[in-house]
Amino acid sequence: MPDTPSKTDTGRHFEDFRLGETLVHGTPRTLTDGDMALYIALTGSRFPLHSAAPVAHAMGLEGRPADELLAFHVGFGKTVNDISLNAVANLGYASVLFPAVVYPGDTLRAESTVIGLRQTSNGSSGIVYVRSVTFNQHGRPVMSWVRWVMVKKRDPAAPAPDTVVPELPDHVPVAQLTVPPRLSARGYDPAVTGSPHLWEDYGAGERIHHVNGMTVDESDHTLATRLYQNNARLHFEAAMMKDSPFGRRLMYGGHVISVCRALTFNGLANAVRIAAINGGTHCHPAFAGDTFYAFTDVLASWPLPGRSDLGALRLRTVGVRDTDTRELTDPMEERDGRRVYRDDVVLDLDYTVLMPRRE
Repeated sequence: MPDTPSKTDTGRHFEDFRLGETLVHGTPRTLTDGDMALYIALTGSRFPLHSAAPVAHAMGLEGRPADELLAFHVGFGKTVNDISLNAVANLGYASVLFPAVVYPGDTLRAESTVIGLRQTSNGSSGIVYVRSVTFNQHGRPVMSWVRWVMVKKRDPAAPAPDTVVPELPDHVPVAQLTVPPRLSARGYDPAVTGSPHLWEDYGAGERIHHVNGMTVDESDHTLATRLYQNNARLHFEAAMMKDSPFGRRLMYGGHVISVCRALTFNGLANAVRIAAINGGTHCHPAFAGDTFYAFTDVLASWPLPGRSDLGALRLRTVGVRDTDTRELTDPMEERDGRRVYRDDVVLDLDYTVLMPRRE
């Protein structure tokens, strides 16, 4: 038979990206109550705004919203086929904003713009920086973020592009945080979480060890990544990954974020909404069978302009595997004259939450 052009998509390699190009991603996704229930089943998240419709109604919302991280992962999943199908690793995030609430029934689609490119020193891969936006069915932005990902080259001899690395702020200023217009914490009853601690009870410099751990099995992280429609090969193709330096499939780093955020409930139960992710690093890969623990440092406590019912906390949550965080004073160590993350540290996440204030 004569050769015919391939109708399959093998994904982009580093040399296929062009600075400034915009990619419109396929497969819009309508979120359902079933998706939200499965997300709770896979992460164990207990935050009440996403768990109980009466709590959401009492706080002024029209219904139970999707967890911000579930919506983020679904929006992120739209971008994978065009950006990171051939990824070596997803390296980090910055300037993640959640300007609108996502409800079950909302349909999400995404677009990304390439804002930076840098070939790695060995020439076999490169780092792609993109700014992505997720829109709902009304064309309203509900999320935006910057991420950078290491992508394989198809041809190691292909010429390197000019290096452009975007400058990114180290955090989202409080003035840029968005509080959903109807969200109100007036009359908030902390009995819905069983924790009495509200915004005034937290101060910069405080460290919270969340105590509880969670083991993530092969089926858990595989099903979660399918839920997000993230088809990156390194999460699914055991035959391919057997010959990689890791020798097995990698867990999607976003799922590690979700598990660690769920663990923070013990100590930060009344953090009702993520307002921003300032930056994040997947310090080391995670694998099935890892047991995750987390601690959180309070970096700052901000009153919100014009609001007496809600305040903001800037937090740094560090996730580790197979180590009680109470035995870990510093997630980094000296090695060969450099400060590097310990081998058991898998996540370093800087983010901002909204928390009710005392009236």
